[in-house]
Amino acid sequence: MKKKPASILIVEDESALNEAYQLILKQAGYNIATAFNGNEALKIIKNFDPDIILLDLRMPHMDGVEFLRHYKLKENHPDVKVIIFSNYDMQKEIDEAYKLGAHRYILKTWASPKELLQIIETTLDNK
Repeated sequence: MKKKPASILIVEDESALNEAYQLILKQAGYNIATAFNGNEALKIIKNFDPDIILLDLRMPHMDGVEFLRHYKLKENHPDVKVIIFSNYDMQKEIDEAYKLGAHRYILKTWASPKELLQIIETTLDNK
């Protein structure tokens, strides 16, 4: 029996990066949904059950930390893994995201498509 592909929610306000992540992950066979801020993500997850959320920290309308506060990851969604990313040194926000249940932090500029796929695979293997 073939295993169902994992579902990934991309929450990234920069449209070029959002599209790039989407393309890379779709080509790898994942089910993808995208949002451009935390408000959109909260609406999407009502009808989309992600295994992983790729979450930008700095976004308009609702940033990544605020999204995690509303999503209640630890309390309501303990099986969902959240990988946070940013281009900025935001140690206070990163620490807060970890307290709210984030699984891993990566620097956007650091992760090549191949490295992003490896991080996703490792995260799914550790689920």
